[in-house]
Amino acid sequence: MAATHKIAAGTVVAAACVASLAGCGVGADDAQQGTDAPQKHKVKPAAPAPRSVVRLIGDGSTAHTGAQPHLPRPERLRPGQKPPQFVVFSWDGAGEDSQRLFSRFREVAKANNATMTFFLSGVYLLPKDKRRQYRPPHHSPGRSDIGFNDVRGIADTVGQLRLAWLEGNEIGTHFNGHFCGRGGGVGEWSVQDWKDEIAQAKQFVKTWKTNTGMSKAAPLPFDYDKELIGARTPCLEGQEKFMRAARELGFRYDTSGVNSQLWPKKKHGLWDLSMQLVPFPGHSYEQLSMDYNYMVNQSGTATQGDPAKRRLWGDQMRDSLLEGFRRAYDGNRAPLIIGNHFESWNGGTYMRAVEEVVERVCTQAEVRCVSFRQLADWLDAQDPDMLDKLRTLAVGEAPEEGWGAFVAGGPAAPAPKGVPGAPTAKQ
Repeated sequence: MAATHKIAAGTVVAAACVASLAGCGVGADDAQQGTDAPQKHKVKPAAPAPRSVVRLIGDGSTAHTGAQPHLPRPERLRPGQKPPQFVVFSWDGAGEDSQRLFSRFREVAKANNATMTFFLSGVYLLPKDKRRQYRPPHHSPGRSDIGFNDVRGIADTVGQLRLAWLEGNEIGTHFNGHFCGRGGGVGEWSVQDWKDEIAQAKQFVKTWKTNTGMSKAAPLPFDYDKELIGARTPCLEGQEKFMRAARELGFRYDTSGVNSQLWPKKKHGLWDLSMQLVPFPGHSYEQLSMDYNYMVNQSGTATQGDPAKRRLWGDQMRDSLLEGFRRAYDGNRAPLIIGNHFESWNGGTYMRAVEEVVERVCTQAEVRCVSFRQLADWLDAQDPDMLDKLRTLAVGEAPEEGWGAFVAGGPAAPAPKGVPGAPTAKQ
């Protein structure tokens, strides 16, 4: 049962994914559609590669390997400098199955100078025969609305997570059982329930070797307690209580709500980097920037709708996201936030659409296709007064006086420690 949120006349912002449709699940095989070859362009300088020394954590499922490679150092805007156009592509319930969509979009990101955020569902690293280790809030042990995984699926998913992180992508969480609606859904959970769920999501990542018996496999190259700084809740429910729990646990952002294309601000101490409403070609209302919601507004609950309309539906999503991008790029330069699933709904047309958007926007001048971590790093590095000023710009509104004059300003507040331009300890 999917929860829905009315946004505008004729618009339904449906749940980020729904259990009955396996919206975040390891999906069935469906036909995938091809795309044009990605464009090539100059890659920005990357951070140093991790140290060769590996210090295993716990049972060796994770490890300390040094600083994450390809993670750019955030820089504060200079006076008169136009903000870059940030675009975030993110994936709910990230896992590798027979469709090979995780590996596909890792390659798409690399080919187009992009990094992304992959929200891992913890139960994707828990074998079905160990399911009773999961004790979901308000549900019986071993219950999950998206199922569990097998050893082969866990090995494939771990392999993709490892490579994704080494390529500069972020590994967030989509929690575990994906419970929505009434009767114990995440929208009814308390702060303590969320803390329990987060602890279990971390634990499944930190013990996948023990639970699968793959003791000789390579570890994930990060400490998940430190890596995990953000999330998207199932069905976009329970945001308020989750954010309170997340703040106490040291998270830095949340992306579980619905925003307009405006510059982000903090909520409950976390950056609110929720998805956004963007133009929807052929409709008088705007659409949430997530593949599932395009599907619901096009084919309803049918995940494999009319084959004759699939190309049109994918083109609509692509053009909608491109219009949202152009509105920001030519306007207020607010970051564009996009959410997706590794699914082949409607014959894979939404996967094609996302790939075409990546190829068209991430190769443009002044565009940075980044993870949520990188966006949060950049926001934290900025002068708070400048961010306040950017928030005065309406959706699609460019400064009348031009960017040079708009961001000229007066003396800026000192840059945070560690950010280019900050004073050293000896100053």
